[in-house]
Amino acid sequence: MFYLVGLGLFDEKDISLKGLECLKNVDKIYAEFFTSHLFGSSFDKIEQLIGKEIEVLVRNEVEEEHKFIEEAKDADVALITGGDPLIATTHSDFLVQCRKKGIGYEVIHGSSILSSAPAISGLQGYKFGKVTTIPGS
Repeated sequence: MFYLVGLGLFDEKDISLKGLECLKNVDKIYAEFFTSHLFGSSFDKIEQLIGKEIEVLVRNEVEEEHKFIEEAKDADVALITGGDPLIATTHSDFLVQCRKKGIGYEVIHGSSILSSAPAISGLQGYKFGKVTTIPGS
């Protein structure tokens, strides 16, 4: 199983309870911080909170090698990133790869700069274009 977990915007305390629970239970945790990183935290603080070692990947390991997806065939593997993981198109591609390979996946969202920045500056998201809500059944 592959888990894509967003850490939120500022420090290790921004991760959701669902994200924290997931990370404490997976077999392996990878991180990529080139699309986004937590400015108010250190890597050590994130590891201390989770209670596990995290392997930080460089850009080509994330975008070209995808070893975390291959490992997810036989183990529970998480990839963490700052913000919300589906803001970056790179991360959406991982879900497509999982689907093609028959690997289960779950996305655990984090807070995003795309919703926070307008709010902090006193604006509403509605000012950036039409917003549509699709109700579920």
